[in-house]
Amino acid sequence: MSKIKILLVEDDPNLGQILNEYLQLKGYETVLCQDGEAGFKAYQEGSFDFCILDVMMPKKDGFSLARDIRAMDKHTPMIFLTAKSMKEDTIEGLKLGADDYLTKPFSMEELLLRIQAILKRTNSKGSGKSDVTSYKLGSLLFRYDKSVLERPSGEVKLTSRENELLKLFCDHMNETLDRSVALMAIWKDDSYFNARSMDVYIAKLRKYLKEEESVHILTVHGQGFKLVKMD
Repeated sequence: MSKIKILLVEDDPNLGQILNEYLQLKGYETVLCQDGEAGFKAYQEGSFDFCILDVMMPKKDGFSLARDIRAMDKHTPMIFLTAKSMKEDTIEGLKLGADDYLTKPFSMEELLLRIQAILKRTNSKGSGKSDVTSYKLGSLLFRYDKSVLERPSGEVKLTSRENELLKLFCDHMNETLDRSVALMAIWKDDSYFNARSMDVYIAKLRKYLKEEESVHILTVHGQGFKLVKMD
């Protein structure tokens, strides 16, 4: 299978080169550009599976570049990178169809995790997006297509967010799922209030799963969650 091809547009030459080399080391094919105009030209001339765009850039900023890309393609996954932390910028990025938003400084591992999570839930080439509609969890059967968790003691009808969150965990079975990744996937915003809301939903899911001793949702270092199924 061919490599995932990423357009990386970052005006800081040092950071751009570090990101470029790191992503290549992780098996991705990358094209690095240092301003928005060069990034758009590269996008027009190439075929990309993913875009990583800095917001503050010369000639054409990241938001303008994203608008131009979205005019050509509504579906290519996109992450914004920025030194800003203004709420308005996050909202603007999401309105443009961004899949995620990272504020500098960030760790390379966090960026990689977010890329992998986005590719798993999109239709990008090689993304491995799951179209499974039912999951066997010991004595439990999760029917995503029906929003139902079937248990020996009776059926539980799941809310929309309970359903989506449990599917996200099932698709990442025995993997640590970063809190921010889960929030962006389900709530489209990783604000403090949404994080508290997600904690409530996870508590509910834990209650539903309690009947099966081999299945647990673990909290990992306070920063992520893992759905563990003991064989």
